[in-house]
Amino acid sequence: MKFPKIRKFIVLMLTLALFVLPTGAFAASGTYTVVSGDTMWKIAVKYQIGVSELKQANPQIKNYDMIYVGQKVNIPSIDNVKTLEQQVINLVNKERAARGLTQLTANWELCRVARYKSQDMINKHYFDHTSPTYGSPFQMMESFGFRFSAAGENIAYGQTSPNQVMYDTKAGWMNSPGHRANILSASYTQIGVGVAKAANGTYYWTQEFIKPLK
Repeated sequence: MKFPKIRKFIVLMLTLALFVLPTGAFAASGTYTVVSGDTMWKIAVKYQIGVSELKQANPQIKNYDMIYVGQKVNIPSIDNVKTLEQQVINLVNKERAARGLTQLTANWELCRVARYKSQDMINKHYFDHTSPTYGSPFQMMESFGFRFSAAGENIAYGQTSPNQVMYDTKAGWMNSPGHRANILSASYTQIGVGVAKAANGTYYWTQEFIKPLK
């Protein structure tokens, strides 16, 4: 019997900051009408989705720096993905609360990075913290503009639900010392969770943890 796989990443404390798009496209589920003052970035923030994903869903827009009032922008649908990710975040904070630890703040941009990592593992056929596309987790987070004094990553694949990826007796993050240490670390203040589904139905999961530099 093949069990889901997990991989741990040791919590790293940093006193100073360390020195493409995934292939899976999102389906468009709705449209947004541009109003005065809008930019693609403002629309992306409004819907908590990356500008790159907006561009991918809107090939009809010829100049993304010059959108106009009344223009229709397709909004990709990832609500089902976000629901799974939020459920994992809720379980993490439930475990932290039970131990008197500060709740981690969900960072949608960090969720996006985690989602990219999960999709990259599918696209490039690997399971590792070091990505052939983005490098180490620290390099990847920095390339997306994050600056931090502490950071860590958990990855997993094969689990079919948030509850299983957190609690499976053979391959759940809470049953692995390294993963549990990240989840319960007092070093972090923010979390991003990203899930992606391979063509064969296998789920890939990523947790990113950071303490941003002030």
